[in-house]
Amino acid sequence: MAADGPLLRLDERVGESLFGRGPAALSQLFSDLGGVAVALPVLVCAIAYALWRGARRLPVYAALTMAAVPALVIPLKVATARQGPLTEAVNYYPSGHTATAAVAYGASALLLLGVPRPAWLRAWVPPAAAVLLTAATGVGLVLHGYHWPLDVLASWCLGPVLLAPLWWVSRGLRPQGEPRATR
Repeated sequence: MAADGPLLRLDERVGESLFGRGPAALSQLFSDLGGVAVALPVLVCAIAYALWRGARRLPVYAALTMAAVPALVIPLKVATARQGPLTEAVNYYPSGHTATAAVAYGASALLLLGVPRPAWLRAWVPPAAAVLLTAATGVGLVLHGYHWPLDVLASWCLGPVLLAPLWWVSRGLRPQGEPRATR
């Protein structure tokens, strides 16, 4: 069962040792990066930019990918009914904030890579920013005591799974003037 067992007891011991570490304001800021109020506007801006740059299908696929997050995460939370740290409430596994961050920032990166972008925006910047923002979200959630480490780890694994179809669709796209990557 996903809500009991030796791995989860280890997870709880590790989590309890991490809660409250670091500056509280910074861990709160990091955890907020995965909230819909922060991550979704970033994706909306990336979608608007992609539409402005002439992409039509990729922004729709990115929006559908984001819509898949609650469609998948909420049933998983209900099915596991795992109790959260520092609370009696359940439905904490996997972390919705971490999954939201992974998909919103990952989809934004894929959108920026799939359309012409300014010369100053190097190809490695959007994926690096997506990884850093998603990692910061997870770390903030654990340090602030909102989630157990395995809640976050599960969503870090779920993010690439949700983004894989979008990546597959976008891999053939390239901004004009850039050579197609060899396969």
